[in-house]
Amino acid sequence: MTTRRKFLTTAGVGAVGAVATGLSTPVRADAKIKWRMQTYAGSALAEHVIKPAIESFNKIAGEEMQIELFFADQLVPTSELFRAMQNGTIDAVQSDDDSMASPTEVTVFGGYFPFASRYSLDVPVLFNQYGLKQIWEEEYAKVGVKHISAGAWDPCHFATKEPIHSLADLQGKRVFTFPTAGRFLTQFGVVPVTLPWEDIEVAVQTGELDGVAWSGITEDYTVGWADVTNYFLTNNISGAWAGSFFANMERWNALPDNLKELLTVCMDQSHYYRQWWYWGGEASLRVNGTKMQLTSIPDAEWQTVEDAALKFWDEIAAESEVKAKVVEIFKRYNADMTKAGRPYRYT
Repeated sequence: MTTRRKFLTTAGVGAVGAVATGLSTPVRADAKIKWRMQTYAGSALAEHVIKPAIESFNKIAGEEMQIELFFADQLVPTSELFRAMQNGTIDAVQSDDDSMASPTEVTVFGGYFPFASRYSLDVPVLFNQYGLKQIWEEEYAKVGVKHISAGAWDPCHFATKEPIHSLADLQGKRVFTFPTAGRFLTQFGVVPVTLPWEDIEVAVQTGELDGVAWSGITEDYTVGWADVTNYFLTNNISGAWAGSFFANMERWNALPDNLKELLTVCMDQSHYYRQWWYWGGEASLRVNGTKMQLTSIPDAEWQTVEDAALKFWDEIAAESEVKAKVVEIFKRYNADMTKAGRPYRYT
């Protein structure tokens, strides 16, 4: 099978430009400022997680500024997004820190840091009320990148071809997942596999992958993974994916204040859209979805995974002062939520 990514790496420059332009979103030709943004998401998922916000921004900004949106791996592979943004090849990025291999102390906490959150609202509270926003801004400023804002996506569940009823069933399962999540899951026998996002569906069909631990059920249905997997594990290793919007610092600083404010507002609207889209979808598709059968690992057995996560936190905290500071915030926040009780935490 010839994937678009393989074609882009072997085609001529003219062909690359034609393919990229054909798949990106159109922008006004008379715009004074033009940016290129690439998202981690493929086209089907981008319809929800980013495209509406960019369309709103372009409509409001008009001739002042336009953003051309590119999808997963369209200009560069996701693992090269940070470097491309840092050197100005791409002006802005939507991704988690982990997937785009950010060279920062906070990279491991992007995507799915095991059990750092239970619900999607945990993420914006951690950033805006518990101090993560300032830490992220400082760490990215050190490497010439503007951290615009962070928000929550869906929880992290396994979608597999074979049923998972116990931790033993995870042994040897080849799974597409995030770097840090994969590092954590290896202790339970999971074999993390890294592939281009657009190749995952075919890899599951051919047996190269046994499943994915990349998303919740809404995303499984949206991107087609529910068509090639048979089972959805209701246990999750995180309540919400933590992702952000970033920009090349020089390009950001060159924007007039009104466009900085507009861009921030549109990104916040994107975060809000995802809050209700994922939250409603996760429940509705569990109840009404017909493509995957739900399975569960008993709570008492799953507690082993939650206990292992706390040890994993301490391992990460021992790596640097910044990481220790973030882990301490996670511990304090989760302790507060547990003390607060329902509906914040169910004990």
